[in-house]
Amino acid sequence: MAQEFVNSRIHPGKVVVFIKPTCPYCKKTEEILFQLPFKQGLVEFVDITATNNISAIQDYLQQLTGARTVPRVFLGKDCIGGCSDLIALHQSGKLLKRLEDMGVLQ
Repeated sequence: MAQEFVNSRIHPGKVVVFIKPTCPYCKKTEEILFQLPFKQGLVEFVDITATNNISAIQDYLQQLTGARTVPRVFLGKDCIGGCSDLIALHQSGKLLKRLEDMGVLQ
């Protein structure tokens, strides 16, 4: 169930972030990504607290990415990690380059 939930949301050509709305790192990740000019529908924030399977989803995220913490940021099928990883990628200029290469920005 958790595996299906996660896998059904991760798509090539789309940015997907698994979050908990009360998490300060998730909020910071959202702030960074909301500043970028995404094409409509190509960035999605998935609130795992809206399910009954929070722990199972986090367990599967750990199997998939090596960490069960949120946020978990996926650029296409590629997990870049969490908030600090996103910040580092953004500050280096590599985030914009990857997003441009994916074709998700306007």
